Amino acid sequence: MNVIQQENARPGSDDWQLTRMRLDGSGYRSPFIEGYCSRQSVKAGEVLDLFVSTQPAARFKVEIFRTGWYGGKGARLMTEMGPFEGRPQPVPGVGPKRLRECRWEKSASLTIPAGWVSGVYLGRLTTLPASADEPYWQSYVVFIVTDDRPADILFQCSDNTWQAYNKWPDNYSLYTDPKGNQGPWSDVSFDRPYAKYAQIYENPQSVGSGEWLCFEFPAAFWLEQQGYDVTYCSNADMITPDHGLKCRAFISIGHDEYWDIRQHDSVAKMRDAGVNLLFLSGNSVCWVTPFSPNAEGVPNRRIFRGGPYGGDYKFAVDREKEHGPYPHRGPDEGYLMGVRNIDPVNGGGDWTCVKPEHWVFAGTGMKAGDSVPGMIGWEYHGDPPADLPGLEILAAGTAFQGGRNPQHWQAVIFDGPKGNFIFNASTIWWAQGLSKPPGHMPVWSHYSRPHGTDRRVQQITANLLRRALK
Repeated sequence: MNVIQQENARPGSDDWQLTRMRLDGSGYRSPFIEGYCSRQSVKAGEVLDLFVSTQPAARFKVEIFRTGWYGGKGARLMTEMGPFEGRPQPVPGVGPKRLRECRWEKSASLTIPAGWVSGVYLGRLTTLPASADEPYWQSYVVFIVTDDRPADILFQCSDNTWQAYNKWPDNYSLYTDPKGNQGPWSDVSFDRPYAKYAQIYENPQSVGSGEWLCFEFPAAFWLEQQGYDVTYCSNADMITPDHGLKCRAFISIGHDEYWDIRQHDSVAKMRDAGVNLLFLSGNSVCWVTPFSPNAEGVPNRRIFRGGPYGGDYKFAVDREKEHGPYPHRGPDEGYLMGVRNIDPVNGGGDWTCVKPEHWVFAGTGMKAGDSVPGMIGWEYHGDPPADLPGLEILAAGTAFQGGRNPQHWQAVIFDGPKGNFIFNASTIWWAQGLSKPPGHMPVWSHYSRPHGTDRRVQQITANLLRRALK
């Protein structure tokens, strides 16, 4: 058994989701209890600090869960910490470039045990009422345990994008600058809680967990159910290719929009070394997002929208005209992932097979014109560079922005230089077809929605991984 199979043979938890959540009047933050972690990812033996605020002051506990399969339960309780004495911690003022960066006092520290397997971990924060006449309140913190082992699959979480859209404390994200929603004017910091996700639906039950539960967890749940040897990393871990070069397949998942240029270069080196790349994602590699340190000098704790990827491609040129000037311009992402970001970039549609004879579709029963309903959304890719080696368009169709404005998308595969391949599913919602785990919230946008678990999506993904790992 590999380490993931061994881990998932352990008993899961029946109680790891949030039960009682309460937001403030802004609808973004959970001031009754909220927190953040000192780092996006940690390794065994390293120390993770937790920063927690309770308003009003209250005792609280922290339960740490690893998310995974666990016989369908979705998570395992790893440890419980506390009780701690909580108090209100200050909401930071607005700094240069609209930065809201907390400098809270440390509430707790955790040294990651040697036996904790790589994965995405949730810390459930729960207030402890003084009497039975008072309610308790909950929220999450989220962090990634990573490692250096040569696993079969490296699963990159899209946590830069989680932070780009994070509106904590009251509508401060990369998209809320008064000068415009796609300019380079705002910085955002990982030194703040994750607000309630507030982009395509309203649901407080994931507050504090970024976009993990809605767009990425269904893929991890399925991968671990199938027993794949997978290890996890943050976007910041990919600023060097070292870990990825030890693995045979790399997965970009969900809404993977914001990449430091060093991430792009790392994944390009992995491709050139023979690693298979699976972009099970949409709107990926869209914006150059340089990392910078926080006020204490901790690296990789701030990001900003530095400029578009795309080189001289129309999407990047138009973004520069409409929202620039930008300090950075990334290369054409189509040569890394097979297709590009196109305008309009969002909408909804069906994922339609156009090359059923390809090995990707083996065992699916799909014929030309067959579709996975609603699987395109809410952002996608298209317009593949024509000179990619071995380029094949596997699926294609039309998405409708706002239910009206049509845009054409393509899902593709092409050849890497060492007998490897690059696949792009061209949709944020690919993971929705893999599983529906506990804690997952179904998605919809642009008057369209995926239907959930689909055997054909599972089979296509299994075919890709079988070829990647042979």
